[in-house]
Amino acid sequence: MRFLSCNDFLSAERCFRDVAEQAPELADAAANLGYVLDRLGRTEEGETHLRRALALDPNCPEAALNLGALLTASKRFVEAERMCLKAVTLRPMSPQAWSNLGVLYAEVKREAEAEQSYRTAMSLSEKHQASRFNLSYLLLRQGRYEEGWQCLEARGWYAAFAERMPCPRWLGEPLSGKSILIAYEAGHGDMIQFIRYASVLREQQPRAIEVICHPALKTLFAAQEGLDRVFAFDESIPNSGWDYWTPPLSIPYHCRTRLDTIPARIPYLRAPADRVEVWRTRLPPERPRVGLVWKGNPAFENDADRSLPSLDILAPLGDIASIHFVSLQKGAGEDESGHPPGNLRLANVGPHFESFADSAAVVSQLDLVISVDTAIAHLAGALGVPCWILLPYYKTDWRWLTDREDSPWYPGVVRLFRQTRMSEWGDVVERLRRALEAWLKAEALPR
Repeated sequence: MRFLSCNDFLSAERCFRDVAEQAPELADAAANLGYVLDRLGRTEEGETHLRRALALDPNCPEAALNLGALLTASKRFVEAERMCLKAVTLRPMSPQAWSNLGVLYAEVKREAEAEQSYRTAMSLSEKHQASRFNLSYLLLRQGRYEEGWQCLEARGWYAAFAERMPCPRWLGEPLSGKSILIAYEAGHGDMIQFIRYASVLREQQPRAIEVICHPALKTLFAAQEGLDRVFAFDESIPNSGWDYWTPPLSIPYHCRTRLDTIPARIPYLRAPADRVEVWRTRLPPERPRVGLVWKGNPAFENDADRSLPSLDILAPLGDIASIHFVSLQKGAGEDESGHPPGNLRLANVGPHFESFADSAAVVSQLDLVISVDTAIAHLAGALGVPCWILLPYYKTDWRWLTDREDSPWYPGVVRLFRQTRMSEWGDVVERLRRALEAWLKAEALPR
């Protein structure tokens, strides 16, 4: 168990495998080995050992708990529900079992049951942060921001950063005459979305607002008014000089953000002027110009659902002859940009981006961006460039709320195209094609 506590799953595998070989009749050993193998990404092998544990002992609670989680992640929801219910039956006082059941219900959009499961877990243990964090996503997706932001404070992914900070964390104290550091957390899109709060904090007349961000964002953020200094997290950072620090996703909680008070003065970012000039002559001279992004970061937990399988999915858009598409794809999927399908005319600029300053310079010169749910979508929204976002049916991100086609985070700028069935993009692209044709007729675009 010592190896599990420090997430050393390879060492844990060796230990549990030794135990399982020495005591093949021991259900707990098979259950532990199955759990570790699943965490190592060897899901099929992990499932085999978890099922062996249940064959040895049908009432093994750890096997039921972990097999239920494995089946949920594998989207085998009917069997997952049976196993998750078995886990709470075997361990009715286990907050983890109730939280896992809540995750399952949330992922199949049975949100009332999910909320009740999370609240049961929280009632069993106030210290069970996972259930509170899981509930935050549910509440935020429903627009119940007051409790949602509060529950989001249960996240712990910035803990290592907090240990290094020489000043106290900001908990909403007055900032007049004080200096505050906005730290980095989560991904590029999160930072782009929540850097808007720098202007909210500026209203309190602090002495300085500084930020630590991802390296690819530094040049873009440094060009913005309202930020006194910008550091990339991979460079030397002072070890003093601030009165407070805050994670960006905690600012809405302390600013008491509600749906009707979201700070949404669009645009709140601008592209660096020098980069705009660099890219001005590298884009197609014809208009309208429409940017495309079809894949996000493959390391993201839900990337297989939010990203398109390939650029081929967007081939029907090539039938609209008057549009000049621009590939904004960087990283995963950029190799497809040079060989677009069908009649899709695609200027391939994304591979040449050095940072989000380049991305912003190009996006600012487009008439529309079409993107999956990734950082470029937030960038377009922050720049005030119309953006149509393609959203998955499964585990739609909380910030896009439920059943809306617009976004209060980017009012008048973002339009949402949601899947109506899991993994089915054909219907989305057809709606997108029809919307593009209507947009061409309705908009007075420069030519």
